Amino acid sequence: MTEYSITAGSPEIMGASVDEAGANFAVFSENAEQIDLCLYAPNGVREIARLPLPERTGAIWHGHVAGLEPGALYGFRAHGVWAPERGHRFNPAKLLLDPYARALSGPFDPTSALLIGHDPVFGEGVRSNGDSAPAVPKCVLTPDPEPYGWDERPNTPWEDTLIYEAHVKGLTELHPEVPEALRGTYEGLACPAIIEHLTSLGATAVELLPVHAFMDDGRLLMMGLRNYWGYNSIGFFALEPRYFGPNGIDGFRKTVKTLHAAGIEVILDVVYNHTAEGDHRGPTVSFRGLDNACYYRLQQGRSRRYVNDTGCGNTLNTAHPFVLRLVLDSLRWWVERMGVDGFRFDLGTALAREVHGFNAEGGFLDALRQDPVLNRVKLIAEPWDIGPGGYQLGGWPPPFAEWNDQFRDTARKFWRRDAHAAQDLAERLLGSAGLFDKGGRRAWSSVNFVACHDGFTLADVTAYNEKHNAANGEDNRDGHGDNHSDNCGREGPTDDPVVMEKRGRRRRNLLATLLLSQGAPMLLAGDEIANSQSGNNNAYCQDNEIGWVDWPNADADLLAFTRRLTAFRRRHGVVRQSLFLHGETRPEDGKPDVAWRAFDGGAVDWRDPTLDRFCLLLRGSAEAPGYATTEDAVLIAFNGRGEPASLHLPAAPAGCVWTRALDTADADAPVTQCAGEALQEVFADSIAAFALERIA
Repeated sequence: MTEYSITAGSPEIMGASVDEAGANFAVFSENAEQIDLCLYAPNGVREIARLPLPERTGAIWHGHVAGLEPGALYGFRAHGVWAPERGHRFNPAKLLLDPYARALSGPFDPTSALLIGHDPVFGEGVRSNGDSAPAVPKCVLTPDPEPYGWDERPNTPWEDTLIYEAHVKGLTELHPEVPEALRGTYEGLACPAIIEHLTSLGATAVELLPVHAFMDDGRLLMMGLRNYWGYNSIGFFALEPRYFGPNGIDGFRKTVKTLHAAGIEVILDVVYNHTAEGDHRGPTVSFRGLDNACYYRLQQGRSRRYVNDTGCGNTLNTAHPFVLRLVLDSLRWWVERMGVDGFRFDLGTALAREVHGFNAEGGFLDALRQDPVLNRVKLIAEPWDIGPGGYQLGGWPPPFAEWNDQFRDTARKFWRRDAHAAQDLAERLLGSAGLFDKGGRRAWSSVNFVACHDGFTLADVTAYNEKHNAANGEDNRDGHGDNHSDNCGREGPTDDPVVMEKRGRRRRNLLATLLLSQGAPMLLAGDEIANSQSGNNNAYCQDNEIGWVDWPNADADLLAFTRRLTAFRRRHGVVRQSLFLHGETRPEDGKPDVAWRAFDGGAVDWRDPTLDRFCLLLRGSAEAPGYATTEDAVLIAFNGRGEPASLHLPAAPAGCVWTRALDTADADAPVTQCAGEALQEVFADSIAAFALERIA
């Protein structure tokens, strides 16, 4: 082996850091007896040095290797007791990834028995002696890029935000205008065709499904599938290499810059709730081998087994100070070095759960909100997991926004004509104030959506009554069974013009409901062009045409209508206000900032379980004098009945006129002045939006 010199180094900077003299290494382990640094030849196969880290400061093991240059490949091995009954699973035969590694080189082999820490014959009581190095990537010694300036970011206010949820590969793989070499890559996101599409929609942020390095599941690989969505993280600082374009890591940062130049922020969907090591049967590739008892939450009195509040086999122990530090360091790195503008926390409740359950004032959330870097970016919670008390919608503190699944379900139910859905929809249209209007929270705290990556696409909500997940290899047992969907008369594809017209109107209704509601709207990539997954509502393993956006068969008419909707939202600030509306009287004109009206101009009978028609009249908030103007008003008429109805418009103020701006029953209808007419027809199963305009 090559001779290398290792000295004490420093515990201050975690992971591997490059300096003029070589590289410093620091890794956390509270219970290890020794940590070895393993260096590898450039081919990643031959181990060229094994150096015990010579110093331990508290729980941090550290050392400095002279002369080591960027690009060097490395990993760790941890010595200690093998005592699963006490939570310890140390096995120096297993090469371990640095939790702070900035890049990985080489593939995983998730099907290899070498990754398993215990002996395959004698079971969990005996550790395996097989060297796992051939089956795991090697960490790459990588200098950090220069800090990313705050002045380079769009810094879009929350009330002006429109989120576009997308998969890096799925968005670009089939796009005919993305160069073939860039399809499915980070750099593909920055192609002019993608930028033009996003800006034409008025998207102000792309929310990317996980880009942290992740592992495929061995089970999926053996079935000819793979983990497509990527909710199986193993490297919280490293980009997933399978999406690299010609410029590797630098290509991601350049893409962020290009998106920023177009006014589009970048939000990452991050998975800190669990890791790819799974349960006690899973692989030992990093955290489990470095200090299983600290990195993971173990069952009380049964330390062989993991707390599984995530449904993924394990739960990261963010209550431990060094695990919490890892998460915060990772978040800061993506903001400060890669230019990221915010995060969506997958299964967020698992991160904020402490000994006695979810704690909105617990260590994780307190640390995040106090951090001088992270309190400047957008923070979004998926406010649930499968653990006890896991559903916490509305329970998060400011400045968090939250995915609002009740908006999705209510909108689908209303247009499916479910009883009592109108009453629930009224709550959702005003930002779900019953959930979020407390503690000074704003209306954008509700991230509204009618479809997301998990579940049916918008097109499939209107084309399938049942899930069709046979391609996932689980006999259609996986995925949600209750999707609040309606196939409009035929299951799946059809040429029936009546069914197709009904589906088209239903899609426009759902999009209009989303984009005319208070709160922060989120579009699923492809919904604006009626992208279908053939009824698969759990396409997590479909890295193929099922999971990719079907650009060649885009619905141009739906796209045009979606653009009209988003343009209307941008033009009329009353549909995207920051403050909740309470029906208070505005000092400017003595009118309420929000009012509900029946179609005949009278009061809405909210006690009617069959209620399916009502109007929402919006003006600027009475609590923000000076922001609201008398001219800025929008009336939205919802007709969920299968027959048209006459609508009595309120009187327009002097010098103003109502215009019929949007109609989901006639997507191409031009904007027309109502010319003082009191009656307007609202077609069956449709939304009509009217805007108050000053007469020139």
